[in-house]
Amino acid sequence: MIEIQAIKKHFQNGEEVVTAIDDVSLVVNKNEFVAIMGSSGSGKSTLMNVLGCLDTPSSGKYLLDGQDVASLTDDQLSRIRNEHIGFIFQTFHLLPKLDVSENVKLPMRYSSVSEDEANARAERLIERVGLSHRKHHKPFEMSGGQRQRVAIARALINQPSVILADEPTGNLDSKTSNEIMDLLTELHKSGQTIVMVTHEDEIAAYAQRTIRMKDGKIISSEPAGTKP
Repeated sequence: MIEIQAIKKHFQNGEEVVTAIDDVSLVVNKNEFVAIMGSSGSGKSTLMNVLGCLDTPSSGKYLLDGQDVASLTDDQLSRIRNEHIGFIFQTFHLLPKLDVSENVKLPMRYSSVSEDEANARAERLIERVGLSHRKHHKPFEMSGGQRQRVAIARALINQPSVILADEPTGNLDSKTSNEIMDLLTELHKSGQTIVMVTHEDEIAAYAQRTIRMKDGKIISSEPAGTKP
C-alpha cells in the first residue's frame, strides 16, 4: 500500500540546511495498522506530511497504492489526497458553520459522485460512528470525542486507500481516547489501512506495529505491545 525508498527531506533555515528525514525507507502493507512514535524533532510529523502528500521529499521514491507520487505536480497531489487518503487530525479541523452531515460530505465537493450517493455515504458513515442522532448538530454543540467521530467519518467518505491519523487522541481524555481507538480498531478489522502518529505508548499498543524515529531516521520497527 505504501512504499518509500531512501526518502530525504531538507529545509533551509537561513544559511543552515536542516535534514528532517534522513534516508528513510518503509513499507506499510494493505490492511496494516502502524503507529509512528518519536520525540519532538524526530521527523515523524514531516514523514506523515510526506505520506499524506502534504509535502514532497527532497529525494527518494514514494509509491502509494502502486503509484509513484514523489514527483507529481501540486494539482496531481491534491487529487491523490482527495481520492486516496483520509486524514484525522488532533484538532479535528471541522468547519464550525457546517453541521455533522455537511462536514462529513465536505471532501466530496470536488468528486464526481452524485449528490444522492454523497448523502447515502454520509448517512451510512454517521451511523457507523454512532452519531445518527447528532447529524444536524454543529461542532460547538458536541463533545471532543463526538467531533473526532465526525472527523473519522469525513476521513472515510471518499473510500480512501489509507487513513493517516495525526495524534487522533491528543485532545481527548482517557475514556474517550479508548473509545476512539476502539473505533479505529474496528475500521482496521474491516480492512482499512491506518498509519497513526502518537506519543503515547498505550495508544500505540492498539496498532500492529510500532515504528520509532530519532533524528530523522527510523531506529526500530517492531510488533506493538498489548492493548491496554
